[in-house]
Amino acid sequence: QVQLVESGGGLVQAGGSLRLSCAASGRTFSDNGMGWFRRAPGKEREFIAATGWSGVPTYYSDSLKDRFTISADNAKNTVYLEMNSLNTDDTAVYYCARTRSAFNNWPSQYVYDLWGQGTQVTVSS
Repeated sequence: QVQLVESGGGLVQAGGSLRLSCAASGRTFSDNGMGWFRRAPGKEREFIAATGWSGVPTYYSDSLKDRFTISADNAKNTVYLEMNSLNTDDTAVYYCARTRSAFNNWPSQYVYDLWGQGTQVTVSS
């Protein structure tokens, strides 16, 4: 059974950086992609980025692509999200998720069938 476990969240000052990790245990090679989403208090879940396990292709939210970078380490079954120039609007619970859908569907949360428990990121001013 595949499980996703996020880590790396925490409290950071505005302007700082964090790197989140998502470890996938029991991964199968039918997994097409891995995505990162976030949910801020009172807001809908938001797509951040997604990638294949080889590191390509990648798909980014236009509003976040200049500050966030997704990557994958196939050998470690781990996907990362590097976040830079963080601001208070980035405060949210961050989730990784698995999809077996085609690339063009990756921004939609509805094509992801397995989710991690989330990791809290809090950015202080």
